[in-house]
Amino acid sequence: MTREQSVSEGDARGRSFFNEPDAAGLMHRAFTRSMGFDLGDMNRPMIGILNTYSEMNSCHAHFPELVAAVKRGVWQAGGFPLEFPTISLGEIYLTPTSMLWRNLAAMDTEEMIRGNPMDGVVVLCGCDKTTPAALMGVASADVPAILVSGGPMLNGHWRGETLGACTDCRRLTTEYRAGNLSDEEYMEVEENLVRSWGHCMVMGTASTMNSLTEALGMALPGNGAIPAVDSRRLLLAERAGRRIVAMAAEGLRPSRILTHEAMENAITLLCALGGSTNAVVHLPALAGRIGMDLPLALFDEISRRTPLLANVRPAGEYQMEDFFYAGGVSAILRQLLPLLHGETLTVTGRTLGENVAGSEPVDTQVIRSAESPLKVEGGLAILQGNLAPSGAVIKHAAASRHLLQHRGRAVVFGSIADLQERIDDPDLDVNPDDVLVLQNAGPVGGPGMPEVGNLPIPKKLLKRGVRDMVRISDARMSGTAFGTIVLHVAPEAAVGGPLALVRTGDEIELDVPGRRLHLSVGQEELARREAERNPAEPAYRRGYGRLFLDHVLQAPEGMDFDFLRGRDPVETVTQPKF
Repeated sequence: MTREQSVSEGDARGRSFFNEPDAAGLMHRAFTRSMGFDLGDMNRPMIGILNTYSEMNSCHAHFPELVAAVKRGVWQAGGFPLEFPTISLGEIYLTPTSMLWRNLAAMDTEEMIRGNPMDGVVVLCGCDKTTPAALMGVASADVPAILVSGGPMLNGHWRGETLGACTDCRRLTTEYRAGNLSDEEYMEVEENLVRSWGHCMVMGTASTMNSLTEALGMALPGNGAIPAVDSRRLLLAERAGRRIVAMAAEGLRPSRILTHEAMENAITLLCALGGSTNAVVHLPALAGRIGMDLPLALFDEISRRTPLLANVRPAGEYQMEDFFYAGGVSAILRQLLPLLHGETLTVTGRTLGENVAGSEPVDTQVIRSAESPLKVEGGLAILQGNLAPSGAVIKHAAASRHLLQHRGRAVVFGSIADLQERIDDPDLDVNPDDVLVLQNAGPVGGPGMPEVGNLPIPKKLLKRGVRDMVRISDARMSGTAFGTIVLHVAPEAAVGGPLALVRTGDEIELDVPGRRLHLSVGQEELARREAERNPAEPAYRRGYGRLFLDHVLQAPEGMDFDFLRGRDPVETVTQPKF
């Protein structure tokens, strides 16, 4: 049998690759044979499996099993699966913040899809920044794609309490700092908190973003909530393998799925979940990749009309394992259908409305109905004012009600190092009604906008029983965190935003119902302070860090690089001729 008889001609990238004439095609086929594949394999649609496994990303420890499941599905559907790696961004190991490398991971994703002759791709993701990076990369490359997450951990348990990482990391560390937990008890917490692989089991950034993939239409139903160790997670991966082969044949690309209506669906689900504030950075970045703007005002508009339905920590009482048993993302999307664009297309080949038509909540304590919500508004609010001309965000669903309208004296920390040095100083001049302010922790100032916006309560106040204060910064915070915390103040201090001009003793007004954040200092005084301001030296002078500082956009624009906005879809792979 000749090559021409064995490898059918066509427009597919994989087949074009193996059908290159002369020496190029010979090398492509010969080197593929060296891995144990024959012409029958090369005649199939080539499916890439993007694996973000890393031993420095514990959330992805089980990905070899998921890869095997995807491969089974691809082979079953007549495809040719080939696994390839990209960088893996783990929240626990990376410093100063994994967000510094989200754009690099997105570039890695895009360029590996662009440069390799695959007809479709299944992307394995999970931990916080891997999912938005994957979405950004596949949107730009525009090759048929499905996202499969690793799933959330099982619940932790300790002395009759259900523990959630890392909401209880923070809560119980606060009690430890206050002297209410012994060293032995704190060690017990450590041993009982994380009892399986998977990402955080509360509605943190990982759970939020992997749930939003369902609303966006880029993942199969179940992707957001099936626990990492549940066998149904493997079955989901296998189904994704089968479906991607069909998507490649159909030419169903992200550009047909990631519409403005799909983005609005994702924001609606975000608000109903009480999801992570980090999504307010990631979704605009994704929107930029598909050539659209996603203004902060839209988040606020949608939040005002969307009820909070997911009773999941940190905004509620339960965790992702319970949320899955209660019906998961499909059940909550079914409740939200009157507020959604149900006609949007998804990777299933069906509409979002069709995907969730048969779903209902099993436990209405975990997933509330629209008639009996946790709150009549969604979990997020966008603030404006002279302290945040371009906006700021607060997860008011996880804030203290009595602090949502508050005036207080600013206690200012000029940097993360300053905060670490002084926050527990017994001589720190601070009272419970003060407003803690952190400067220079944004995209440029951080650098990378680290998750330090949930400033610790000063130890001297913890001992007096204080557990929350108004805190304001240009930083982010983990989606697992809680408190009355204003984040993403833009423009950030490091690029000359008004936050840089706040001084200890200034009065700040927070009015969440009125969506207002105001610094009570006159314009003349602010002008004097601006004239005296000395910009800091850049954190990086070379390498990727320098690239980041030179091209990163501000938080409301998604913190992507300015040169990455818009898509550049893959059509064919041009191979060199020898």
